[in-house]
Amino acid sequence: MLSHETKTEGYASAEPVKHEYSNDGVGVAEAGGLSNPDHVDLHRALKARHITMIAIGGAIGTGLIIGTGDALAKAGPGSVLIAYSWVGFIVYLVMCALGEMATWLPLPSGFTGYAVRFCDPALGFALGWTYWFKYIIVTPNQLTAGALVISYWLPQERVNAGVWIAILLVAIVCINYFGVRFFGEFEFWLSSFKVIVILAVILLSFILMLGGGPDHDRKGFRYWKNPGAFNTYILDGDAGRFLAFWSTMVSATFAYLGTELVGVTVGEAQNARSTVPKAIKLTFWRILVFYILSVFLVGCLVPYNDPKLPYNDSKFKLSTSSAAASPFVVAIKNSGIPSLDHVLNACILVFVFSAANSDLYIATRTIYGLAREGKAPKIFARTDRRGVPVFALAICSAVALIAFMNVANDSRTVFKYFVNLVTIFGLLTWLSILVTHIYFVRAREAQRVPRSDLAYVAPLGIWGSYLALAFCILIIFTKNYDVFVHSKKYGNFDKIGFITAYLGIPLYLLLLFGHKFMTGSKGVKPEEADLWTGKDEIDREEAAFIAARNAEMENHAGSHWFYRKFVSWLF
Repeated sequence: MLSHETKTEGYASAEPVKHEYSNDGVGVAEAGGLSNPDHVDLHRALKARHITMIAIGGAIGTGLIIGTGDALAKAGPGSVLIAYSWVGFIVYLVMCALGEMATWLPLPSGFTGYAVRFCDPALGFALGWTYWFKYIIVTPNQLTAGALVISYWLPQERVNAGVWIAILLVAIVCINYFGVRFFGEFEFWLSSFKVIVILAVILLSFILMLGGGPDHDRKGFRYWKNPGAFNTYILDGDAGRFLAFWSTMVSATFAYLGTELVGVTVGEAQNARSTVPKAIKLTFWRILVFYILSVFLVGCLVPYNDPKLPYNDSKFKLSTSSAAASPFVVAIKNSGIPSLDHVLNACILVFVFSAANSDLYIATRTIYGLAREGKAPKIFARTDRRGVPVFALAICSAVALIAFMNVANDSRTVFKYFVNLVTIFGLLTWLSILVTHIYFVRAREAQRVPRSDLAYVAPLGIWGSYLALAFCILIIFTKNYDVFVHSKKYGNFDKIGFITAYLGIPLYLLLLFGHKFMTGSKGVKPEEADLWTGKDEIDREEAAFIAARNAEMENHAGSHWFYRKFVSWLF
């Protein structure tokens, strides 16, 4: 077996790793970049509880709370339940693949660094920029959703959406500027609030389903029978039901986007090899409880033909009569509970704000990682003394200004196009992570690294990644089939819908092959993949952290008994 002490020159040894840097402090080699003294380092200030709660609450946002209504109206509760369950399984496979790499070598550059090391520098380049494109689009998308939620109380005819977008944008920029420690603490409490609210909504939905509301209507599975569990979309009969079901795959994919953000936080995580596996294991329960159980219950409470849902199925156009209505809000209103819909709408606003806040953070750290590897202008790798990449934050905040498109356009139409862009970029990101994991496993086997040396092992291994990869490719090419079907049936080809649906594919290929052409980069052979550079340094950091934590626990053994007994298993 080859160990990291026996590696040849260029790999880590027992001595501290030496890195080459240019005058600006950015790494010369594309090795994921770990440390240098010239103000380009992030600070490892995210604690275990921060990582866990960001992982649990990070993706509870517009996709689940608002987008579910559109999916329910299109396809019915049966299709939604199946789609969310299957896509949830695929997401879990992606997270397991990411976790296996992230716990082996927690890099500040995240999964772009893994693609460079284990697969191909061109893939790392394409993945990094694709992921950044996703988050500079999803941030204004969340701001758009915030304007939609507020319009539940103040329609856009009274107060322009640009007012709320400006307020939300300034707030999230300030939170990100105050440093990762403040961001982590703020997101911890926001995510905790989101978890409590969604659990309360699930419990309330279950009670309403059994007739515990003011109307005492025991709904049960009534709406699964009438109007039915499966709606038709575009066409009638079985073909229409299948098209409706497949349309929910896109909605489900959008709802789960952001789950992989744990892979970006590892560069600022304390004791990443312990916290990341726990966060990923909790992903399974988050998917089961927060997503699958939620969509199942809301499907029992709201029929797919409810006129208050934000989709008008008969005209195949988005409804603007109740633009801010979430299916959960609709369920509460239908049950006759006074004023609670306003309370839940306020909670949804917090959900959206939290999602926008974390999305801006991820966008900032992504372009920072690209700059660390020389794939973006070097100025974006600069950090202030608190470890905040201020120039990266500035460019991401500036791009987020595209949310002001809502000032001149209907918010829900803009939201739809943003969802299209975000979904294709998100799927390409998952695809790249899975390909990288496949190459990582091949490299690990070629270099005879035993599974026992890994802090976390993907349960289904390389075959789980192959399965998820095949499904991601299928969704990428069929996600907006309705653009073509509508054109054939009604003769109105949606040009903007087509462009936003598939723009990501040629852009991704251009980045991938353009990098190969410009740099002449080649794929990494499994036996030559760099599994070791920087690992010793991270091992020492982890060991020092664990020793310090254990010493603190011993010194305060009495005061920490409650945490150890009831809380530590979670974090």
